[in-house]
Amino acid sequence: MKIQKIIGAGAIGLASIVAAYAHGGATGIVKERMEAMGTMSDVVKALSAMMRGETAYNADAVRDGAETIRRHAGEALTGLFPEGSGGEPSEAKAEVWSNWDEFSALAAQLETLSEGLGLAADNGLMSGSGGQAQGGMMGGGTGMMGSANTMMGGTAPMMGRGGSFDAAVLAAMPADGVFNMIAQSCSACHTKFRLEKN
Repeated sequence: MKIQKIIGAGAIGLASIVAAYAHGGATGIVKERMEAMGTMSDVVKALSAMMRGETAYNADAVRDGAETIRRHAGEALTGLFPEGSGGEPSEAKAEVWSNWDEFSALAAQLETLSEGLGLAADNGLMSGSGGQAQGGMMGGGTGMMGSANTMMGGTAPMMGRGGSFDAAVLAAMPADGVFNMIAQSCSACHTKFRLEKN
């Protein structure tokens, strides 16, 4: 019994060291946001495999994943970036704070898109495509998903007034279409606001 307690305590200690190392020794709010980003990344990876047809499509798992992303997006996300929380070991660029309006807009967009993904979960994937449609919504540059610039620029039909996404339109889309918008939103934010990992 005593040896089991020692092994258990050692495992907990090792897990703590591994977690701290994985986050570059981050503590406090920086660690919290790294963990939140890691949680969203895990969900995106799992859903990505489903959207590509590598794993079976499961509407409940899509809804659960969308809700996890939603809980970490919007004000929950921006709240993890208080002024002065940059610098090592943070991976946040200074542009987070110098261009706060754009950063906040991307966080809000992620929240809306994740809500839309949850609503679109029962729609499944684009017919017979396994998420790899050519042309149309996600295809070669002229459809709804063809260009991130068009998609996010306020001119695409899924955009509501003021350039925000329209939840009713998102709810009517195939789940993989909405998921790809989430992936593009994450990529746009990381490109602009996250330091490259060494």
